[in-house]
Amino acid sequence: MSTIATFKQLVRLVFALPAAAIISSCTTTEIDEFRQSATTIGENESIVILGRRQNNNYETEGSFVDCVANVVASGQNGINVVNEQEFLDAMFPFFEPRTAPMRTGHLEQLMAVDIAAQKIEEFGIEYIVWLDGITQRSDQSGSISCTIGPGGGGCFGFGTWSDDSNFEAEIWDMDTLSTVGSISTEANGQSYMPAVVVPIPLIARVEANACSGLGNQLKQFINGT
Repeated sequence: MSTIATFKQLVRLVFALPAAAIISSCTTTEIDEFRQSATTIGENESIVILGRRQNNNYETEGSFVDCVANVVASGQNGINVVNEQEFLDAMFPFFEPRTAPMRTGHLEQLMAVDIAAQKIEEFGIEYIVWLDGITQRSDQSGSISCTIGPGGGGCFGFGTWSDDSNFEAEIWDMDTLSTVGSISTEANGQSYMPAVVVPIPLIARVEANACSGLGNQLKQFINGT
């Protein structure tokens, strides 16, 4: 097959792919909620959303924590959310990875420390939400090669991969010092990268959908709706 014929096939491919890829790259999201106790929150009360960073294999990304916090704080029935870094700085060293309470049983010890209890009260913290999870890439296939020559350059090829996001939020009630429930989300999708001269990424918004789904469900959970 001639180089011109191959190029024409690639051009047809890159224009045929977007419509199919946009459909195929849609993200599927599943959300599960487990409630142990009723919840409610007042106008002058707040929550703080913290990322678990005690795992040796990964750390929950701060960008995902910020994303969920923004969803919970915005829109109808938005909740006051204390900034994670502001909270960690004020509570140092009680929520550092090595010293942070891993279970609600540790909260009694924490609240027995006067300065810690005072800071929690100053922030008006009614619930602490722990986020734990990661987004992983898998099933990568295809290849893209780029060349530069006297007449110019370009990239040719096609690549695809899967992204999977798995996150869980555990909600602690600071009045009862107990777990009131948890929310888990699983999102996955297929992304594509066709390239004829210029790569055209068609990215599945897996983590963004996981953030939106988890954030909205968390807002409803804490509001008791």
